[in-house]
Amino acid sequence: MVRDPLSRLPESPLNPDDVALVAGAPSSLRRLQNAGYLLVAVSNQPAAAKGVVTLERLHAVQERVLDLLRREGVAPDAIRCCFHHPEATVPELRQTCRCRKPAPGMLLDAAAELDVDLRASWMIGDTDGDVVAGAAAGCRTVLIAAPGSGHKRTGTTHADVQAPDVTAGVDAILATLVA
Repeated sequence: MVRDPLSRLPESPLNPDDVALVAGAPSSLRRLQNAGYLLVAVSNQPAAAKGVVTLERLHAVQERVLDLLRREGVAPDAIRCCFHHPEATVPELRQTCRCRKPAPGMLLDAAAELDVDLRASWMIGDTDGDVVAGAAAGCRTVLIAAPGSGHKRTGTTHADVQAPDVTAGVDAILATLVA
């Protein structure tokens, strides 16, 4: 996590060299793939809309994430990023859209493309917006208590599972297959 110079709160890395995978995430994602789940990444990335970095830089950050995942033997089946923000300083990115979480647009689009049954799917995230988007799309949800995103959780959002980290969240998902 890095600090967004405009908000002073932790945000996603804005430089490819700052990207690091969350501990346990690659092995947990492999476990989900091995269990038959498709992996779809959905991410709000408003830094370009706020004029902090260019879209090209955000694409480079995304490519770095994918490179690190591939090195760990993980390849998402789809990736969706929302670069919009309703209060953007960059006019072409200023909008209230159907893709920016908590709206479910990115999940709905990926599900249509991949022919996914969202009722049999899980949304794993670390913010209220992730949980709300997943529920709105018809998914079950896992809320990860990641320290860097605590400012994006109010404690009022209900997830199907609350977990201290990605590994525990995936453990809970996989336990539903056995139950």
